[in-house]
Amino acid sequence: MSRVGKNPVTLPSGVEATFAGRDITVKGSKGTLNWTIPFEISFEQADNQISFAMKKETKEAQALWGLSRAMVANMVEGVTTGFTKKLEIHGVGYRSSVAGNKLTLNVGYSHSVEMEIPAGITTTVEKNTQITVTGFDKQLVGQFAANIRAVRKPEPYKGKGIRYADEHIMRKEGKKK
Repeated sequence: MSRVGKNPVTLPSGVEATFAGRDITVKGSKGTLNWTIPFEISFEQADNQISFAMKKETKEAQALWGLSRAMVANMVEGVTTGFTKKLEIHGVGYRSSVAGNKLTLNVGYSHSVEMEIPAGITTTVEKNTQITVTGFDKQLVGQFAANIRAVRKPEPYKGKGIRYADEHIMRKEGKKK
């Protein structure tokens, strides 16, 4: 039994959820998100709460039960408060900047890396080394932050590279004489 799937999703004031067949649309102050609920899961809305149940008890249905509840809960949280990922750049001469809808990273390559900022995402740079990615779609925010980190992953010897703000890099010992 899924511990996540048992709990209903509560809709706060100002958030509206509509169903069209198996598609759910959540509207809030930050934006609108859509998702298709898997066929193995049944759902119902009552008293500003959405609850989920399995149609048949199979392993796949159990996994999708918790997934469905988590996806809808993330959609509700996204349209009310939004999501934020913070990244830090470590290294001498490493810096970043935002111009229009492009993020430019200078991280030790012979050329600067330009990344297009997706629609629905806001990216800000503070002190040239701190990048903040915000948006209302959790998957999009996380994927864009992961793409930024993948440009120059932190290396284990000196710790240079792009890392999440709360990430700890295990340092390795260098060569011994």
